[in-house]
Amino acid sequence: MKLTLVRHTSLQIAEGICYGQSDVDVSANFHHELASVQQKLQADAFHALYTSPLQRCHKLALGLAHGLGHAGDIQADVRLKELHFGEWEMQAWNDIPRERFDVWAKNYAELSPPQGETFAQLQARGVDFLQEIQARHAGEHVLVVTHGGMIRALIAHVLNMQLKGLFRLHIDYASLTRLDLSGVIPKVEFVNR
Repeated sequence: MKLTLVRHTSLQIAEGICYGQSDVDVSANFHHELASVQQKLQADAFHALYTSPLQRCHKLALGLAHGLGHAGDIQADVRLKELHFGEWEMQAWNDIPRERFDVWAKNYAELSPPQGETFAQLQARGVDFLQEIQARHAGEHVLVVTHGGMIRALIAHVLNMQLKGLFRLHIDYASLTRLDLSGVIPKVEFVNR
């Protein structure tokens, strides 16, 4: 199975805000960014389309489905949501007490923000999704619209990489990442295209 991961487009939110699983809307650049993603995908054929249910992903999935002839075939899956930052959701990063943030930042794989989840938990739900669709779509090409944190976690899984290195990977809005899971050894074909 080949898996093309698309990060949602830019957002209608001030810079420096922790938004995680908050249902933030897309920016005014949405249609331009949608067209850019459609152009990048024009040579590909997909057998299935999955999306995070958050509106920033679902709106992009709807636009892509329409353009790819998959309208009505979108499957939303809660496991594809971004990291849940708990009490930090919708707060400015600079307003989060520095000592609490620093403790979390040193071990975000195993520690969660208050009332949130760890990156290990995010990766576990992503891998659960991955294993399920590998069984369902063997030999097919699947398109997934999701979030930067989930894309990083799935890349780390494929590369057998420690989660501590996640933020060394920059994932642009409206970018593509492709994983080839068809062989014995999974491969990352490209990132952030």
